[in-house]
Amino acid sequence: MSPLDDLTKAAPGCPVSAAALGLAEPALYANGDFRTVWRNLREADRLTWEQVDGQRGFWSVVRYHDADVVLRDTRRFTSERGTLLNILGMDDPAGGRQIAATDPPRHTVMRARLQKAMAIKSIERQHAMIEAQVREVLQPLRDGGTFDFAAAMLALPVAVAGISMGLPSQDWPWLAGLLNASIAADDPDYQLPGGTQQTLDNAHRQLFAYFQDIYRERRTKLGDDLVSVLITTEVDGRRMSPGEVMSNCYSVLLGAVVTTPHSPNYLLAEHIEDGLLDQWAADLSVTPTAVEEALRLGSPVSHFMRYATEDTELRNTRIKAGDAVVVWLGAANRDEEVFPAGETFDLRRRPNKHIAFGIGPHYCVGHSVARVTLRILFTELLSSFTDFAPAGAPARLHSNFISGYKSLPITAGHREAR
Repeated sequence: MSPLDDLTKAAPGCPVSAAALGLAEPALYANGDFRTVWRNLREADRLTWEQVDGQRGFWSVVRYHDADVVLRDTRRFTSERGTLLNILGMDDPAGGRQIAATDPPRHTVMRARLQKAMAIKSIERQHAMIEAQVREVLQPLRDGGTFDFAAAMLALPVAVAGISMGLPSQDWPWLAGLLNASIAADDPDYQLPGGTQQTLDNAHRQLFAYFQDIYRERRTKLGDDLVSVLITTEVDGRRMSPGEVMSNCYSVLLGAVVTTPHSPNYLLAEHIEDGLLDQWAADLSVTPTAVEEALRLGSPVSHFMRYATEDTELRNTRIKAGDAVVVWLGAANRDEEVFPAGETFDLRRRPNKHIAFGIGPHYCVGHSVARVTLRILFTELLSSFTDFAPAGAPARLHSNFISGYKSLPITAGHREAR
C-alpha cells in the first residue's frame, strides 16, 4: 500500500451534516444566529450534550476557562482520535503522525523544527515578500469596480504559504479551491454531485497526491523551505515517513487558509458601515491590538474536538472516558467573564488573551506568519483605500469548522497620500 492509499483510505466524510440540528449543523453558520446560541449556552452552569444520531454525540464547551482546561490538558483530553466534528465517532487516520493530531511528548518533537522555522524572527525576514503579495491581491480594488474581498483573502495565505513551502505559483489557485472544499464540503458552491463524502474524498485525494509529488521531487533537492524542514525532521530516531511529511504539508497549508482570511472578512462584512474602519485608519498605531480584536471576534476556526481519556468532571458535568468534547472557540472568545463587553469591537483592547489560534501545546504553529500578514494587510488596506461600501450581499460558508465568508463584494476609493 502506498503512503497515499494509507492516508486517504480512511479519510472520512462528515457524519453530522445530515443529522445535526444544533451547533454541529453546518447551515447554522451560514444562515442562523449562531452567536445567540453560543450566548444562551454560556449562561448555563454546565456543559451541554448534543446527540447527533443514535450512536454519536458530544459535549459542547463554550466558556473560556473550560476551553483552556480542555485544550491544555492533553492527559485527560486527547487529540489523537480526531480533532474535528467531521470525524466524530471515527478514528483519525492522521492520529499520531500529523502534528495537529498527536499528543505530547511526540507532538513536541514533531513540532519543534517547524515552529523554529516559523518563528517571528524568520517571518519578519519575509516582510517584503508578504507585503508584495498583499499589494498584488489588493491591486484589482484600485480599479474602482466591484471587488470580491473574500476571494482575495483566500488567495493571500495560499500565496504566502506557497512561497514558504516552495510550491509553484501556478498551482496556488487550484490548491485554494481544493482547500476550501476540504473545510466546507457541505457548502453548495463546493460540494460535488455525490455529496459531502465525495467532496471530501476528492479534495483529500488530490491534495495528498499533489504533496506526494512534491515530496518525491523535494527529497532530492532539499532547500530552506518548509517542506524540506518536514522531510529532514527526525521523530523516534528516524526521519518522518513520506506519509507523515505529506500529512503535515497538508496541515501547514490548511492552517494558513483557515487562520488568515476570515478575520479581515469578518471586519469588512460586519463593520464596513459603522465607522470602525475610519477610526482605525485615523490611527494606524492601533493596528497590533486591532488585529487581535479582529481575530477574537472573527474567530476563524469554530471548533476543536478532543476525547476524554478517563472519567472526569468539568463545569459541574460528569464526562465519561471516550466522550467527545468540542470547544467552540468563537463562543469562548466572547465570554464576558474574560472579555468585558465581549460583543463589542475595541480597537485598543488590552489584555486580549483570545484563543483564536487555540491554546496550550497545540497553539497554532503558524500564528506568527498569520499575525504579520494581517498587520501588513490592514496597514496597506487602510492607508491606501477609503470609503469602503458593500456592493452586494455577503455569503457565509456552510461549515461548522470555519466561521467565515466565501463571497464579499465591496467597492472602495483611493486614499490621498499622507
